[in-house]
Amino acid sequence: MIKTMNLNTPSKTILVTPLNWGLGHATRCIPIIKALQDNNHIPIIASDGIALDLLKKEFPYLKFLELPSYEIEYAKNGKYFKWKLLKNCPRMIEAILEEKKMVKKWIKKYDIDGIISDNRLGIYSKKVPSVFITHQLNVMTGNTTWLTSLLHQNIIKKYTECWVPDTIDTPNLAGELSHIKNPDLNIKYIGPLSRMQPKNLETKYDLMIILSGPEPQRGLLEEKLKKEITLYNGNVLFIKGIIEKEQKKEQIDNVTFYNFMHSRQLEQALNESDTIICRSGYTSIMDLSKLNKKAFFIPTPGQYEQEYLAKKFKKEGLVPYTEQDLFTIKNLDEINNYKGLSEIKSNLNWPEIFNVFL
Repeated sequence: MIKTMNLNTPSKTILVTPLNWGLGHATRCIPIIKALQDNNHIPIIASDGIALDLLKKEFPYLKFLELPSYEIEYAKNGKYFKWKLLKNCPRMIEAILEEKKMVKKWIKKYDIDGIISDNRLGIYSKKVPSVFITHQLNVMTGNTTWLTSLLHQNIIKKYTECWVPDTIDTPNLAGELSHIKNPDLNIKYIGPLSRMQPKNLETKYDLMIILSGPEPQRGLLEEKLKKEITLYNGNVLFIKGIIEKEQKKEQIDNVTFYNFMHSRQLEQALNESDTIICRSGYTSIMDLSKLNKKAFFIPTPGQYEQEYLAKKFKKEGLVPYTEQDLFTIKNLDEINNYKGLSEIKSNLNWPEIFNVFL
């Protein structure tokens, strides 16, 4: 049962700041922004790039602010993923320092009463309650996992609370990512977050492909899958994950292409689709779990978190996966041997969760 509406709550202005790393951070903030509104609070949204563009389309009537870009790019070769991020570190640190200055100004200018940062590392303040959202208490980076996890946990300590969109017990969705031994952090497990609702609709598409994530890997997977689906016989819905001013639709044989979809459209399409191909990003996993879907994962090359999650769900007999370079349309036959994802129930009590701002 989800408890939301509470019109007696004093109205607070809350700054919501998702990281622009693909679309996952922005999309999982959608139910939070809606819950803030339902509970008489005023959200102000700040981000950059496609994350900001997406949220402007979802909430055209809200106030938006622009933050500096972390300029996250993926390497063409997954082996160099870590080094590409390290090379990007100076720009990222510059953006974080810039964020800190902007937040100080905005708290005064817009009378901000609280902050919700989804993985934006410079968005916090000692003057107002500040919440950090992450499913990665452990940040997996191969042989440097111990170091990246320690650094991340030290950043989380600066916040009033850390909201983890997962359950504290088993079953859970993020496994080792979201659970640490002897945490000295103020962690609140709020349960999986999804903007989706299951609907009993007739199946329209045999296969739905949803692409996301930074370039060039998004584009590389798009080109690969365009070739592979020429060998597929059923109806295919192909969402490219490119946020543009206008929505574009194109029909080529048995495949319907969209550049992007709004949340309601996407919810409808997912409910009308039998099987999903997507990255093993955590937000996608939360959405598919909510909708009880069968899926096939293609983790982003070199991204340890997605590789860990793909392996976890395969081992649990829920979702098969393969590496991007090895994928062929025949891999989809494996789906019949797996159970698919199912919803993990959680009691989302938003008034109680938002008490941190009172």
